Amino acid sequence: MRLRHKPWAKDKLAEYPQYVPEKPEDLIGKWQTRFAKEQPIHLEVGSGKGKFIVEMAAAHPEINYISMELQTSVIISVLELQIEAQLPNLQIVNADGRDLSQYFSPGELDRVYLNFSDPWPKKRHEKRRLTSSDFLKQYQIILKPKGEIHFKTDNQGLFEFSLASMSEYGMFFKQVWLDLHRSCYEGNIMTEYEEKFSSRGSRIYRLEAAFRD
Repeated sequence: MRLRHKPWAKDKLAEYPQYVPEKPEDLIGKWQTRFAKEQPIHLEVGSGKGKFIVEMAAAHPEINYISMELQTSVIISVLELQIEAQLPNLQIVNADGRDLSQYFSPGELDRVYLNFSDPWPKKRHEKRRLTSSDFLKQYQIILKPKGEIHFKTDNQGLFEFSLASMSEYGMFFKQVWLDLHRSCYEGNIMTEYEEKFSSRGSRIYRLEAAFRD
């Protein structure tokens, strides 16, 4: 993704501490205090411009959502959507998701969303894929028992890798879609990438997987 540098973005994020905590690492084990109500917490790792996470938060007020994105020039778009929506169940984290244990305590979350993650197609970059075993271990720690991962991609290779990686890790699949937009799945909220890829006729793959006790 080609990014347009926005030198003002960091200062804009700092203007809204009610939505963007200045030191998210200080909230380990305390994320419920950031929301209006104590309820299940879902995390999206790599939120992009935020269409998915903002619409999910609006559609499901019974869930608390955290948007995590490394690129400041991208996550500013999430903040702009949140300023307009003012959702009490959405928090924004401008941070690197490679070490989630820096930000969340064991069992603090209920679900992790991975949407259109970088496929890192070269074999030598396999460990960078967000569904590799190193990342799965992190998710298992921060998720409650039987916590779920919901994953979507247009990349068949990454999807096949993810199925194998999760299976080898001992996870079980609640559901798998090989062509989401031609299925009977209801309530799908699309990301910006999903809209673009599906409009070109690309197949969208989706899975819901959970960790065993």
